[in-house]
Amino acid sequence: MCGIFGYVGQRNDAGSLVIDGLKNLEYRGYDSWGVACKTNGKVTIEKEIGKISTVERADFAQQCSLAAGHTRWATHGGVTKLNAHPHANSNQTIAVVHNGIIENYQEIREGLKQKGHSFVSETDSEIIPHLIEEYMKETDDFASAARRACKDFDGRFGFLALNTESNTLVAARRGSPLIVGVGKDGYFIASDIPAFMEHTKLVQYLDDGEMVVTDGTNIIFSDLETGEEIQKREIEITWSVEQAQKGEFDHFMLKEIMDQKESVARAVNQNEDQIITLAEAINNAQGTFLVGCGTAAKACMAAEYFFSVIAEKHVNFAPASEFKLYHHFLKPESLLIVVSQSGETADVLEAMKIAKSKGSKVLAICNVEGSTIDREADYSLLINAGPERAVASTKALTGQMAVLMLIAYAMNDKLREGQKLLLETSSKINDMLNPRYVNFIEELAEKIQDKSDLFIIGKSWNYPMALESAIKIQEVSYVHAEGFAGGELKHGPIALIEEGTPCIALVGNDEVKADIISNAIELKARGGFIVGVAPENNEVFDVWIKVPDAGTAQAIVNIIPVQALAYFLAVKRGKDPDMPRNLAKSVTVK
Repeated sequence: MCGIFGYVGQRNDAGSLVIDGLKNLEYRGYDSWGVACKTNGKVTIEKEIGKISTVERADFAQQCSLAAGHTRWATHGGVTKLNAHPHANSNQTIAVVHNGIIENYQEIREGLKQKGHSFVSETDSEIIPHLIEEYMKETDDFASAARRACKDFDGRFGFLALNTESNTLVAARRGSPLIVGVGKDGYFIASDIPAFMEHTKLVQYLDDGEMVVTDGTNIIFSDLETGEEIQKREIEITWSVEQAQKGEFDHFMLKEIMDQKESVARAVNQNEDQIITLAEAINNAQGTFLVGCGTAAKACMAAEYFFSVIAEKHVNFAPASEFKLYHHFLKPESLLIVVSQSGETADVLEAMKIAKSKGSKVLAICNVEGSTIDREADYSLLINAGPERAVASTKALTGQMAVLMLIAYAMNDKLREGQKLLLETSSKINDMLNPRYVNFIEELAEKIQDKSDLFIIGKSWNYPMALESAIKIQEVSYVHAEGFAGGELKHGPIALIEEGTPCIALVGNDEVKADIISNAIELKARGGFIVGVAPENNEVFDVWIKVPDAGTAQAIVNIIPVQALAYFLAVKRGKDPDMPRNLAKSVTVK
């Protein structure tokens, strides 16, 4: 979940280069940060608590060609300067930045203490440079010592280690992503592409159970267990630098909300033969499961309804973190559909591993080409949303739902109908997201910003969107928000409604419209302040947020104004919507 970036090569501004790259990875972690540079043959480390985005290049004037840095999302040990990465060995010749969890670190640390090593942090990460140092007493080869250390680790990890004596970078991964950028004057290694995108678009992917070593001129990939060398091809990334920048917007979250004018149409632009093949695979499967985490899980929940209503097919949903207990139902004829924005979600990868152990096929829907999930799935579809930098996912969600809906239509031999509907929906979103509309939502946020509770109701595919609305509002504005199936209110939660409590009703022109309006009336009778997100106004609404009538795609259009409301609530309350506390973009630990 943390941001990792390193460089080795012919440039002499590696420290500043790494700082700039880490700023592009801050969405992966922003509790603290640190940079290690090779200076006069030793490791010089600068690290602080807080966000790296405020740091100037001038603060790192060391002339060096070897550096590694880190933006942290704390797992082991509190947010302190001592716990911040990088961590160094005893004689300051090795520095390590690490993502993941070394589950047996306590046992390893005690063994190292008995051999004279001392530790200054509470982290599991600090054992890595010390264990490498210990193994280097038996071999002068830095890469061999790092490989041996990896064999001692339990758990998922991705780490980058620099050695000042050999002037090399070594990276190894078991679960957490690492990517190599191939530059004209050296090599970059990072946990995500935006770190080096302005320097190169040529990448080489480090797969699970692999290691790479480079001195800036040569690079060698190898199997982490056997040491056998692996040949890698270079892949050119199609994203542009501009897509990964805020441009005219104050925050990435608002930019990405507005990107949905185009991103839904990009999601629909799929290879028709591939969509049909995947639809047939679901129709022929003996048991299909949908899994995802967080926002992606809500896309899966919505897809349950898509497959039921559009394809007349029963598909099961489970949160990826709960999927382990479903393995009893899996067999070779089963199909697992996994959904992930990053393509690196640890719980989703674990679900894939479980499915593959049963011989089941895996279909992945994600946003990051070349990600672990994209590469390990039997079939993969990209939603083509472009880089999503805000921690709170917006355009990835609507892209995921568009692709899942497209497959549902293809399952019922209605692919053209689905394409037409979704492209028309994209056009309607473009019309909807105009300046006056956005200002109206900002004014609503101003009105309710001081409320401590907010409730959202929906039915059918708007029920998972009610849950997703609550996630968005919670994670960026820190307002207590809860989503409910409209019919469940009278079974307990309605006791929480009092005079002036904001309640959002997600409504469509569908067979459950009368039911959800009735639920809104129940809330109004208890004093609720009703915000209707609907194609048509109703007398029960105190505020009406108009959305297009999108038919079976109503869930896609209904979530967008709530995303904008969450954004403006965060801004009005003085919060950073791009980097909410305690959260990170890519959840690579379980």
